[in-house]
Amino acid sequence: MGDSGKEEYKIHTFDTEIQQLLKTALKDPSSVDLEKVANVIVDQSLKDSVFSKEAGRICYTIIQVNNMPMMALVNPVYDCLFRLAQPESLRKEEEVDCLVLQLHRIGEQLEKMNTQRMDELFSLLRDGFLLEEGLTSLSQLLLLEIIEFRAADWKMTDAAQKYYYSEVAD
Repeated sequence: MGDSGKEEYKIHTFDTEIQQLLKTALKDPSSVDLEKVANVIVDQSLKDSVFSKEAGRICYTIIQVNNMPMMALVNPVYDCLFRLAQPESLRKEEEVDCLVLQLHRIGEQLEKMNTQRMDELFSLLRDGFLLEEGLTSLSQLLLLEIIEFRAADWKMTDAAQKYYYSEVAD
């Protein structure tokens, strides 16, 4: 793949050493300490909620390099998703959108690696959907959609697709 096909990541806020570590992990995950990479990504995500979306993209790319989930990244990714499933995050549409996007991308693979944590995460999401006050209509719709998506074995029927995404367009 040429340089024009490479995806750019927002890692410029890190010092040079960490930027190099992340770039290497994105190209050849087996050549770096993935636990260190995961810790860097989680720490930055906890400091900067906007970076959480970028963190998901980075982890997804690292996982895809070998076409299989990397065990070293599973728990840190779950940690980020749990952070996004907290009540204060569920009240922010951007964070709900990020959470749902990441679950669409890697939820099925994460569940295969640790079903118990996925069950705990979705318990939080259901409680948030049902009990949390102050959620926007879009956040509620996104949460319901991802709950149904998982319940349907990480697939979406044409009818569900039409319902959820025609509602968003309205």
